[in-house]
Amino acid sequence: MERKIITTSDGSVTIHLPEWDEQYHSKHGAIQEARHVFLNIGLHHWLENNSKRPVDILEIGFGTGLNAFLTLLESNRLDTEICYKGVEAYPVTAMEIEKLNYPEAADAVSAEDQFLKLHAVPWEKIASITNKFSLIKNQLKFQEIDLFNQFDLVYFDAFGARVQPELWGEDIFNSMYKALRQQGVLVTYAAKGSVRRAMISAGFQVEKLPGPPGKREMLRAVKL
Repeated sequence: MERKIITTSDGSVTIHLPEWDEQYHSKHGAIQEARHVFLNIGLHHWLENNSKRPVDILEIGFGTGLNAFLTLLESNRLDTEICYKGVEAYPVTAMEIEKLNYPEAADAVSAEDQFLKLHAVPWEKIASITNKFSLIKNQLKFQEIDLFNQFDLVYFDAFGARVQPELWGEDIFNSMYKALRQQGVLVTYAAKGSVRRAMISAGFQVEKLPGPPGKREMLRAVKL
């Protein structure tokens, strides 16, 4: 499938798939979307309501590494230890990584080596990126995830239900529910009624919240 690097509205880039008319991140701003959905509504919410440290995060769709990079920057800024697992079936290529401008666009040029290290460390092995942020990347399909009671927070960043509806059904959210600890939180940019109903059927308590630029709403789900 053809893949193109495009620039989004906030100056950060993303990968565009013309055949699907789909992007890895919002065309209205890749960094703005990630900060709003995953940091503000996800990580900051968790930290404000829980004392547990380190924070264990599972990302569904490691992709360009943007969400992991911004979370790493927050772990440095907040002096908070984070253990991060990124799941990705189809890793980005070395040529694509070279074109990702996230350190510059996030005003974090001094952390460029850390961004590159996120991609350079081997898959399937845990690695310390900083003294506050550890990472393990698993290459597998989301339907193959079988984890139990391991995570405080899930960043659910799969391609949209319009192009991959199988990734947004009750079976997937049953798997996410099982992977989270009690009071664990799942956040996603999606807000479709079918997605919300699938989350509720899996056992989550779900709330709609204001979405990132270009999107009216998003979802946050809690395992009670």
